[in-house]
Amino acid sequence: MVPEQGLVSPADPARILIGVTADVSVGLLSGLPQRLAADGWEVHVASSPGERLETLGAEQGVTVHSLPMAREIDIVRDVRGLREWIRLIRRLRPDVVFAGTPKAGLLGITAARLLGVRTRVYHLRGLRLETAAGTTRRVLTIMERLTIRLATTTLAVSPSLRKRVLSLGLASDPRVTVLGHGSSNGVDVDRFRPGNAGARVEGLIPDVPVIGFVGRLNHDKGLDVLAAACRVLDDERVEYQLLIVGGIDGAELGAFSSLRRAPVVLGAVADTSMYYPLMRALCLPTLREGFPNVVLEAGATGIAVVTTDATGAVDSVIPERTGLMVPAGDARQLAGALQRVIEDPRLAEGLGAAARDFVVENFRRDLVHASVSDFLRREMVRGRR
Repeated sequence: MVPEQGLVSPADPARILIGVTADVSVGLLSGLPQRLAADGWEVHVASSPGERLETLGAEQGVTVHSLPMAREIDIVRDVRGLREWIRLIRRLRPDVVFAGTPKAGLLGITAARLLGVRTRVYHLRGLRLETAAGTTRRVLTIMERLTIRLATTTLAVSPSLRKRVLSLGLASDPRVTVLGHGSSNGVDVDRFRPGNAGARVEGLIPDVPVIGFVGRLNHDKGLDVLAAACRVLDDERVEYQLLIVGGIDGAELGAFSSLRRAPVVLGAVADTSMYYPLMRALCLPTLREGFPNVVLEAGATGIAVVTTDATGAVDSVIPERTGLMVPAGDARQLAGALQRVIEDPRLAEGLGAAARDFVVENFRRDLVHASVSDFLRREMVRGRR
């Protein structure tokens, strides 16, 4: 780990402070801090403490900082978190603050604005408010609007996310940008590629098509819609099996209890690349996204995708070419799309092959990282004028 430093002089190399709220979100940055360091930045990363942050701190050229932050709204902890951000920025005096996820975005960008950091970039990875209601939605709306206003620019991870921000009146047009076709962090197309051997999973039945789900098991991912679609498939006597990969939540999995064949459920896994090859298709029935990484991973592996027209997801496939798309929340249409790929392996194979080409051309991790690095450098130069 690079040792933490005190105040620095303006003659030192360009310094960037990257922030995310939770240690688990450090995974959203995979490879980016290292790329920025290789491009000549002095890189600092801040998040709540955890194993992933510590692991990142062992990388050459990357300094990490533990800043406890509450993911949910907590006035006392949030005030304390803002104070810690101010202390860190005052000590580091970064040229750029690049903060993503709602709480780190709000606290980091606010602190940077208070201390006069000229380049403040909010990395918008999604809008939690889209599936919130009542007071929670109003508070989240205020948070997003304030963060965007205090940032010098907002980098949205998908065109539809940018469109949604504008339609909700959270920002004016010039304050939000998208790089290329979007993407949260790109995908490693060498790790996720056709021909990988699949993992051995107890409970899967040989020669029965597998529909897979990969991701966090929560309401926003549309698991109740997937369960309803599976019940339609059962009524139609479609032969399939369901593989669910992700952190186990009994409340969400309860919706699958009445299926003809119980799903095979795995917990969180260290390497998802071993599970896509088992699938006829990946199903992401999401209600909202920023840009879904699992769709890119499946596509890079040459696996067909069935997803929805929700924010973010709508940008992840070309309908009928690299995947199938249905209206978000529509279980019957989701069932129909799943039935198509289950019963037509040639369709699934063609979609998967086209998806591989689409991902390699537009979302390779090295391309995405190069684009982000160039963008941040341009923003820093603009901020110095």
